[in-house]
Amino acid sequence: MMPAEDSDGGRALEFYGDGIGYLKDRRIKGRLIVIEGPDGSGRSTQVDLITAKLESDGHAVATTGLKRSELIGKGILEAKQKLPLGKKTLTLFYAADFADQLEHKIIPALEAGYIILADRYIYTLIARSTVRGISRRWSHDLFGFTIKPDLVFYLDVEPEELFHRVFQKYATLDYYESGADLGLSDDLYDSFVAYQRMMAKEFMVMEGRYGLVPINANRPIEAVNADLQKRIDAYLNRIRKSPA
Repeated sequence: MMPAEDSDGGRALEFYGDGIGYLKDRRIKGRLIVIEGPDGSGRSTQVDLITAKLESDGHAVATTGLKRSELIGKGILEAKQKLPLGKKTLTLFYAADFADQLEHKIIPALEAGYIILADRYIYTLIARSTVRGISRRWSHDLFGFTIKPDLVFYLDVEPEELFHRVFQKYATLDYYESGADLGLSDDLYDSFVAYQRMMAKEFMVMEGRYGLVPINANRPIEAVNADLQKRIDAYLNRIRKSPA
């Protein structure tokens, strides 16, 4: 059940867990929409296209994503270069990044009525932790301070297609995104494909628990965008027509 709205459209924050104590009384008017998916799935492109469309429709839009905290974003990049990095250590780095953004960027923008488009959210972090042997419960509890989005889309792409997209764009593979730290295979291609299949499996598990909506992102950019925009427009029209 969605939290009841005030006469002016404001509503209470919904957290996954205990939340952040002094923020619990805040009332928000905006909406949080998440675009999830692996590298090469087209997330950032879709966020840009959706932002342009929403702004042309008259909405105020702000974006967020992983490693964008002014406090710790650069620290994560530096830490990842110092291999190997502890499994829980890396997750805690990202949790700090998210907490800072939530407090200083996401919630203030939602209070002001912005639509926030998140290029990834906690779901990628939970999936990464799980495939590395950290329990789902530990990760879920860790991110209990985060708020529940209004919509979450998962861009689903076959691992073999992802490999070609990523390699074509960067001519190399990220150490963690290819699962190299897990020792899955001496062959980088096989490691990448195996890791991405493990991640996709975790996202399937999360569809039921967190309400992720899978989107076939093997299609051309325009087709994926039309699918996403249609669903977002339908949601925004529905809440616009619903009584407070």
